[in-house]
Amino acid sequence: MKQGPARRRRRTAGGALLLALPCTAALVGPFVTPADIPSDGMPYARGDGHPLGTDALGRDVLTLVLRGGASALGVACAAVALAVAVGAVLGLAAAASHHRWLDDLLMRPVELLLPLPSFLVISVVGVGWRGQPVAVALAVAALNVPAVARLLRATALDAASGPVAEAMRLQGESRTRILFGHVGRAVLPVAAADAGTRVGATVFTVAAANFLGLGLDPTSPDWGVLIATSREALFVQPWAVCAPTLLLVMFTVGANLLADGLMPRGAETGGRAAAWNQ
Repeated sequence: MKQGPARRRRRTAGGALLLALPCTAALVGPFVTPADIPSDGMPYARGDGHPLGTDALGRDVLTLVLRGGASALGVACAAVALAVAVGAVLGLAAAASHHRWLDDLLMRPVELLLPLPSFLVISVVGVGWRGQPVAVALAVAALNVPAVARLLRATALDAASGPVAEAMRLQGESRTRILFGHVGRAVLPVAAADAGTRVGATVFTVAAANFLGLGLDPTSPDWGVLIATSREALFVQPWAVCAPTLLLVMFTVGANLLADGLMPRGAETGGRAAAWNQ
């Protein structure tokens, strides 16, 4: 169903408003909070100089929330950026190739990652590299590469075999220029829309992994870790759970609304067609 201009503007504005608070907390928080958050309060206390109360270790929840956004959102955004970069190169190269064996060589190895359960991979990484955000980001990126590569390959097939690409070949343009200059621009709207929705899902996956204890250290201020360690005190000190949960929900919903609102008119239909052809 096509969206009218007014509806698209409302979605864009709504997404931007929802993203404002969690993104500001993640970007500004690490610069206004100490790296080592002191345990100077009673466990799960309210008031006493703590606007959002304290956690199980007596640490200020507001400080934890401001400090934890960088890992909660940074890991997911870095993972999606890496997945899109690697998946775009593989997908575009496979779509532009004129040899079946080259297409199979590029796509079949990454498709082996498709059936792997996300939490199983993250748990293995968590055991081997405990508390390392870079390791978690690499694992999540590897899990997203196959889907991104297949989507962009399917989207790029028409552009790579179309009259514009053929005219560029006849004019002696290099494969690199055709691939990234023409085909890359043709799939950019779909890639941007997919990245916007994928960020929200990846934030949820990383937060869920941290909630289950498969990612960062249990004392980390990460939002998912904070929810996990404070969930038993939900009715005693609800802000320790509700504050990071609210920020995660705002970010995931806002990212989806913003990606949907900014999607060019032809990208929605193209994205569905590409997904259908996968």
